[in-house]
Amino acid sequence: MSGQATAPLRLGIGGLGAIGLAVAKRVDEGLLPGFEVIAVSARDTEKAKRTLAGFRKAPALTSLAGLAEAADVVVEGLPSSLFADIAEPALAKGRIFMPLSVGALLNHMHLVDLAKRTGGRIIVPTGALLGLDAVRAAAEGKIESVRIITRKPPGGLKGAPLLVEKGISVDDLKEPLRIFEGSAREAIVGFPANVNVAVALSLAGIGPDATRIEIWADPAVTRNTHTIKLVSDSSDLTMTIENIPSLENPRTGKITALSVLACLRRLTAPLVVGS
Repeated sequence: MSGQATAPLRLGIGGLGAIGLAVAKRVDEGLLPGFEVIAVSARDTEKAKRTLAGFRKAPALTSLAGLAEAADVVVEGLPSSLFADIAEPALAKGRIFMPLSVGALLNHMHLVDLAKRTGGRIIVPTGALLGLDAVRAAAEGKIESVRIITRKPPGGLKGAPLLVEKGISVDDLKEPLRIFEGSAREAIVGFPANVNVAVALSLAGIGPDATRIEIWADPAVTRNTHTIKLVSDSSDLTMTIENIPSLENPRTGKITALSVLACLRRLTAPLVVGS
């Protein structure tokens, strides 16, 4: 006797930028079985209406708080300043909340306690990084040190708050320039759109204060490159990923949207590979 079909999970997406729109389109095209885009939120509603008009089944346009009312899973792809506006309602309703601006979570760690109380979950996609499964495994033992070295084309770093504050120009660079060295917690303040990967790494491992990061503006690279170096009592790891920048937003890589899709797929897949 066959089992009863399971209703698709209702997906809400905050932000229709490079990541949010790519995820919404894939789901609408039926490439992520078990999900339906039920609602989206966007600052430019008229542009969003034009974009969604091409969907097979256009989702509702709603407020950030409205996503929590409509959806089982809420994906955040917004400026970090709007993080609490989408996270609080979602977790208060006991939803699965998937943040991409994970750096903003450091200023809202009370949300973890909120999720415990309501039965909600905060699931952070790997994003533009690699090897978080290995880092999590090493963290079950003792990690001695974690360092991430980030190299980006100068244009992808231009306008970062720390560069503006210190008057550092990355225009017309002829050789690599190290523009930051410090903790992941310090880095996300100065580069909120660039180093969410470092915060994700820190949460998988030894925390944002102990995780160290170097940021380089490098005119010789065309891809956003991250190298992780970890020393632990179970293994020493060196891992590098070179991400092709998104055409819509050079600050993020094409793989980030694919990482969200892979993370969503794990929620319903009968076979899951990786810890």
